[in-house]
Order: sequence, then structure tokens, then C-alpha cells
Amino acid sequence: MSIIEQDVESWENLIEILYERSWQEDLKRYRSNYVFRGLTDRDYNLQTSLRRLDGPFAKLERHLLRNFRKYAPLGNVDQYFSDWKWLTIGQHHGLPTRFLDWTYSPFVALHFATANIDKYDKDGVVWCVDFMRAHQSLPEPLKKQQEYTGSNAFTLGMLERAAKKIKDFDTLSSDPFVVFYEPPSMDERIVNQFALFSVMSDPATCIDDWLSQTPNLAKRIIIPSKLKWEIRDKLDQANITERVLFPGLDGLAAWLRRHYSPTIYHFTPGMASSLPANSLPSRPLEPKPQRKNRPVSENSNTGRRRVKFRLKKL
Repeated sequence: MSIIEQDVESWENLIEILYERSWQEDLKRYRSNYVFRGLTDRDYNLQTSLRRLDGPFAKLERHLLRNFRKYAPLGNVDQYFSDWKWLTIGQHHGLPTRFLDWTYSPFVALHFATANIDKYDKDGVVWCVDFMRAHQSLPEPLKKQQEYTGSNAFTLGMLERAAKKIKDFDTLSSDPFVVFYEPPSMDERIVNQFALFSVMSDPATCIDDWLSQTPNLAKRIIIPSKLKWEIRDKLDQANITERVLFPGLDGLAAWLRRHYSPTIYHFTPGMASSLPANSLPSRPLEPKPQRKNRPVSENSNTGRRRVKFRLKKL
């Protein structure tokens, strides 16, 4: 396996690793060629939503696309949109596709690696892929689009000009390849998450298997469980939260639900030495059953209850 794994020892060490090789001598600027994807469990692989269907998922892709196009109540949307545009809309709304979400922002990737507090007993991971090097193996029609536009990542128009239908894209080369594609800014989520997609030429090929065949193309940064709370709190202070990344009431509710959840430390060997002094409980804490808030005091003289709740401050 040619995918490098790097273990993180501290927040400072994490930031240093995330921004490795970001200096571009020709530009005299810090512009990383990496794209990032954060996962809450290091054992998760890079499965697309299409692969997660199991069964003959590759054969189901055209049926999913055909029926999404047929039944989508999208008003004045042109039914003659390219496959790329329909797949982009579908991916955005949860349709199983061969697309996989990535971000240019290492902090956004860290958010997704630490968003699920039920997984804080597991090490997380941030995948980093040098998408510029990945594009070196593209077939000629796609390379011509890059040369013509001068763009590093692909746009909707570039893909449509090279292969308007997804079946034409699959036949551009007999060897599997991957394209990193920036979707149109259809809503604030795509913008705020600094998002892009990877697209494999063969829906049956898992991108992590493909990445492992080329040395120094990808690396995995392992986030130890003992650092997740610190990373999460520092991301929150930097305003990298569900409220920002998922604008709207759903994102707001998800942020508040996590923010007011109890802090549970899942103890692992060596964890105690990494926590701040006086922060350790006398024994490992276990999640308690959810109970309704109870009043901690009431005023019986007025006949009206004055209720106080113990809440964390925002």
C-alpha cells in the first residue's frame, strides 16, 4: 500500500502536518495541492453513496439517474441537462452517485472528522490527496480541457465538453482515472464547505484502491481519540460549525444539539497525560440516560414557578 499514514501528537503537530508541502516556489505563495476528506473512524474507507448500495450497484447508476431526471419536481429545470448537471443536483440532494465529497479546507475536513461525538472513542482520519498529481494520468480529451482553460480542477462546462454523457466519460480510457470537479455554487453549503467532488471513470473502482497504486499521491492523517475534544472546541471557536457549513435551521439544530451534549471522555491508554491538569474525573464517565430538565429551584410564595436550568454558555 502506497498511502502514507501519519499519527498526530498534538494540535500544533496536526496543523503542521495538514499544511505540509503547501509552499509553491513558482508562485511564491502557500497554495496546497491537497484536497481533504475527514472521517470519524480511521477504519472507514472512501466509499461513494453508490457503492454503499451493495449488490449490482454499478448497473443501477443509469436507472437512478433516469428516474431522478424523470420524477424531479424542479420547476423550470431543463430536462435536457447533461448527465453531469443532473448527477450534481442529485448528489446535493442525497441521490446515490459515484461522486465523493472533498474540500480544499483542512479545517472543514477536521469538522467532519470530529462532528459525531458518539465516535469519540474511535480514532478519526483526514484523507489528503494531491489532486494535481492525480490529474497527470488523465486521458487526452480531459487534458486538452485543462490546457484550454488553464484550470487545475474541472468545472461543469469542462466535463460537458469532454464527455456530455457519463457513459462517454467511462470510455475515455481503458485504465481507471479520477477527476476532481468543482460543482456550481448551487447553494451556500457548497460555498461554505469549499467543496469539490472526485469522480472515478469506473463506478466499481474504489478510489482508495486506485490511490494506493501510486506512491506519494495520498496520505492519511490519523486523529487520535484523545485529541478529538480539543480539536472540536478549537474548531468551534474558529466558527467551523454545522451552523456555518449547513446554513439553515437543520444546521443550526445540529450545532446546538452537539454543543449542549455532555462531554464524555472515553479513556484510552496514555490519555490521562494528554488532558489539562485538574480536568480528569475520578473514573471514566459513561453516557447517562437522557432525562428531562428538572427545575433546581422554585418560588412557592407567589404561586408561580421560577425555573432555572443549568446550561452551558455559548
